[in-house]
Amino acid sequence: MAVPIKYNLRNLRVRWRLTLATALGIALVVAVFVMVRALAMGMKSTYVSTGDPRNLLVLRKGSTAESSSQIMRADVPRIRYAPGVARDENGTPIASAEIIVLIFLERIDHSGGANVLLRGMGPMGLSLRPTIKIVEGRMFQTGLHECIVSRRISSRFASCKVGDSFQTGRTTWHVVGMFDGQKTAYDSEIWIDADEARDTFHRNFYGSVLLRPADAAATKPLIAQLESDKNIQVRVLPESEYYQEQTKSADAPRYFANVLAVIMSIGAAFSAMNTMYATVGARTREIGTLRVLGFRRREIYATFMIESVLLSFIGGAIGCLLSLPLNGYATGTMSAVAFTEIAFEFRITPELLAQGMIFALVMGVLGGLLPARVAARKPVLDALRAA
Repeated sequence: MAVPIKYNLRNLRVRWRLTLATALGIALVVAVFVMVRALAMGMKSTYVSTGDPRNLLVLRKGSTAESSSQIMRADVPRIRYAPGVARDENGTPIASAEIIVLIFLERIDHSGGANVLLRGMGPMGLSLRPTIKIVEGRMFQTGLHECIVSRRISSRFASCKVGDSFQTGRTTWHVVGMFDGQKTAYDSEIWIDADEARDTFHRNFYGSVLLRPADAAATKPLIAQLESDKNIQVRVLPESEYYQEQTKSADAPRYFANVLAVIMSIGAAFSAMNTMYATVGARTREIGTLRVLGFRRREIYATFMIESVLLSFIGGAIGCLLSLPLNGYATGTMSAVAFTEIAFEFRITPELLAQGMIFALVMGVLGGLLPARVAARKPVLDALRAA
C-alpha cells in the first residue's frame, strides 16, 4: 500500500518555516530563469515580427547585415529599374536605397548614453513599410535636416520629442514626427533622408536597397536576375528572412540564461537536498513506525520523493508568479549584430511558464533522490530507537 499524500502535505504544513525557506529559494531561481529567458524571447520576437514578406532586401554579396554592406551609388539604378520591380501609379519603382549610421545619444534619465541606429531612406521607404504609421507630427522633408523618431526612442532618449533637436557632429537634426514601430526592430531607429545621411556622414555608398516585386510570380526571377548580374555583385533575400537571421542578437541572453540556470539549479537542488536530509533526520522514528506498519522501502522512498517534488512545485509556482509583472515591460539592450541599443518587451508566455515549472520539478527530483534513499534504507530497529 502507498503512503497517503495527506501525510506529505501535513509534514510540509507542520514544518512550514523550513518549507517556506526552501520554496522561496527555488522560487527565486525559477523567477530568474523565466525572466532571463523572457528577455531573450522578447528580443527574438522583435526581429521575427519585423519585415514585410512581400519585400526584398538587396545587400552586397557576402554581407550578413546592412551595417556591413556597401552598394555603390552607380549600382542603385540597375537595381531599382530591374524588370520585375513594382511601380506606383506614376511609374516610379517602389524601391528605397538606404543606409544606416550609428549615433550616440544621451538617455532621458541622465543614466548615460547609447548608440542609436539612424536609418537614411528614400522617398519610398515609408510606403514599403505599410504597418508603420506616423502618430505625431509629419514625415521629414529632404534638404532640411529633419528626422522622425520611433515612439520608443522618444521615450528613452533626450531631445527626441517632436519639436526637439539633437546634434551629431556639426549637424543639427530637427525632430518633426514620431512613428509607432509596432513592436518591431524599427522601434529602435530614427529615420532621415538617405542622401542627407550620406552627405552628413561622408558616405559614397548605400547599405541596402529595399524593393517590392511586381507580384509573387516575379519574385524568384527578380532574385535570380539581380544575383546573377556580375556588375553589381549582390545578395537578395526576403526582408522578413533577413530579420529572422538577425535573431542571433538574442543568442547571448539565451546562452547566459542556460548557464545561469545550470549554476543556480545546482545550488537550489542542494538547498532542497539539505531540507530533505533535515526532514529525514527529524523524522527517523516516523520512518521506523511506517516500516513497522508494513510500508515497504520503495514506498518510503516514494513518499519522500513526492514530498521533495511538492516542495519544488510550490517554489516553482511562486517563482512564476514573481516573474509575471515583468511581462510586457519595455526596455532596451545592446544588439550583438548592429552594436546599437535595441528596444524590446519582455515576453512571458504560457510555454515559458511551463518550462519554469519543469525546471523547478527537475530541481525537486534531483534534491530528493539521495535523502529519499537514506530514508528508505534506515534499519527498522535503529529508527525506532532514535530519540
